Amino acid sequence: MKISNVRKIIKEGGLKGLKIAILEKLLIKLKKKKEFIDISDTYINWLAFANAGMLNRGNLFCIDFSIKNLPKDSVIVEVGSFCGLSTNIITYYKRKHSVKTPFFTCDRWEFEGAEKGGRISDSSITYEEYRDFVMKTFERNVKTFSEDDMPHTIEMFSDEFFEAWGKSKECVDFFGKRVRLGGEIGFCFIDGNHTYDYARRDFENTDRFLAKGGYILFDDSSDDSDWEVCKVVEEVLRGAKYELVVKNPNYLLKKK
Repeated sequence: MKISNVRKIIKEGGLKGLKIAILEKLLIKLKKKKEFIDISDTYINWLAFANAGMLNRGNLFCIDFSIKNLPKDSVIVEVGSFCGLSTNIITYYKRKHSVKTPFFTCDRWEFEGAEKGGRISDSSITYEEYRDFVMKTFERNVKTFSEDDMPHTIEMFSDEFFEAWGKSKECVDFFGKRVRLGGEIGFCFIDGNHTYDYARRDFENTDRFLAKGGYILFDDSSDDSDWEVCKVVEEVLRGAKYELVVKNPNYLLKKK
């Protein structure tokens, strides 16, 4: 606050007016500042330096909490894998809390806007080469940071994945391991397509298999997000089946 402004405020409203002005300024700063619980540690910081991906640090608390409180005999599912950052984070918290439950992820690595093919803008890289690079990056990242607890990554769209899950299909995962899908889900991290129709189906499919007391974390669902997944969260909370665990700033919900 400039000295000239301070003098003007004191002249017009005295010290009381100055106190009010300072409080108002502090409130504006607090509103602008995004407050959330961040449990980043040295490993997470080093992982995030090397492993490409979009990480909201508030998700760390939500993932850690869900894994610590996972319903008995349930599994973990991640919708959307990209380059494996959140995948490696989940295996880290599994290891930290000695959780041995199976962990499944699904992704087809087919990106919005890439359907037309060809080169990306004026670069020498095609969309197909980009997809291949991301998939190889995912493989290398997961084999490096989660080699002692590899996830079962299924190369499917989420709709296909949940359909196969409901039929208890046997699949060969991304890493060549044979695995049977199915069972109760204790924690699902929904980080796929954030448009309404896709996010709604991802929720409904997860809900079919989510155990009582199980958790869903919706990525990019914070109150200041413009993604349509926010509408899905609003609808779910208006119902009676789920309760809010925390906004940090994304929404973590628990099935009652």
